Amino acid sequence: MSRVALVVGAGGIIGKALLEEIARAPDWRGFALSRQGGDVSVDLTDASATRNKLAAAQETTHLFYAAYKPGGGLLEEDEVNSAMLRNLLDGLEAVGAPLQRVVLYQGAKVYGVHLGPVPSPFYEDENPRPVGPNFYFSQERELRRRAGAGGPAWAILRPDVVLGDAAGNAMNIATVIGAYAAITKADGAAFRFPGSVEVYDRCLAQFTDAHALARASLWAATAEAAKGEAFNYVHAPFRWRRVWSAVARYYGLDTGEPIPFSLAAHMPALEPVWRRIAGRLVEPDFARAVRWDFGDFVFGSAFDVLSDMTKIHRAGFAETVDPAQALVSAIDRQIAARVLPAL
Repeated sequence: MSRVALVVGAGGIIGKALLEEIARAPDWRGFALSRQGGDVSVDLTDASATRNKLAAAQETTHLFYAAYKPGGGLLEEDEVNSAMLRNLLDGLEAVGAPLQRVVLYQGAKVYGVHLGPVPSPFYEDENPRPVGPNFYFSQERELRRRAGAGGPAWAILRPDVVLGDAAGNAMNIATVIGAYAAITKADGAAFRFPGSVEVYDRCLAQFTDAHALARASLWAATAEAAKGEAFNYVHAPFRWRRVWSAVARYYGLDTGEPIPFSLAAHMPALEPVWRRIAGRLVEPDFARAVRWDFGDFVFGSAFDVLSDMTKIHRAGFAETVDPAQALVSAIDRQIAARVLPAL
C-alpha cells in the first residue's frame, strides 16, 4: 500500500463516503479519525491529546480534512475550527508522518451565501472575499503557510449541499427531504414544497453527491494539476420542481403547488406520526434525527446558487451525476441503513 489516507470527520457525510471509496481503490489504505469512534478517536480541540493519539496515524501520506465543529457564532467558529486543523497538523508533524498532501473541504460560504443573496456563478479565482471571520479562509492560510515552509502540498474542493447517507448529520438535505416525504405519506397528505413559488420554479440550485466527491478527492490528493489549487465541485444546476417531482415519484406521492411554511416551526407537531413509522431507526428521537432548520435555510434561498465547474474540468476531473437521481439514491441508501423510515 503506497498511500495511507487519514480521513478526519470520518462519521460525517463526506468522511463516510471517502472511507468507502478508499476501501475500493487500489494502492490506498484508509484510517478513520473522529471525536467518537474510528481508528483514531480524539477531540481535535485538545492539542495535547491530539498529539498523543496520532501515534496510531504516523504512516499517513494523505490527509482528507472534513471535520467541523459548529456553534458560537462566526468568530468562535473560526477560532475553534482553525485550531482543530492546526492541532492535527502539528500532531502529525510531531509523530513524523510522511504527509504529502492535504485535501480540505470548503462550501459556498466561501462566496458569502450565508450573508445573503450573492451574484453567481461562483468562480474560484474571481470572487472577492466577503468581510468578517470565516474559518475556511483561516484554514486555507494555514495550509498555504505550511506548504511555503516546506510542509505538505494542499488542494481544496468546494462542494455544495452534499448528499450522503451518514446518520446524524445536521446538514444532510436528503435526510430532511426523505423524512418530510415519509411523514407526508404516513399522514395521507400531499408532498407540498415548503418554500416559495419563486424558489420552486425559478431559482437554480445545486447538489454534490458524496461518493462522486470522494472520487474527486482521490484525484485532488494525487493529481499534479490539483496541487495548490481550489476547485468547485457540484453537479448540473436544477430547479426544485424537477427534483421534488423525482422524490414524489419514488414515494408514490402527489405534489400540489408550493406552500411556504417553516419546517422547524411546523414539523414538531407531527412527532406522533414519526413515532408510528420510525420502527428500529438508528436515531428514533425525532428532535435529533432531522434538522428542519437546515431545510428552511435551503428552501428559503430565493436566489440562484451556482458554482462554475470549468476549472476542475480543465484540470482533468469531469465525473458528474444527475442531481435528481443522486438525491433519490441518497434517500434510498438512508432507508436501507435505517436512517429514514422504510416505505
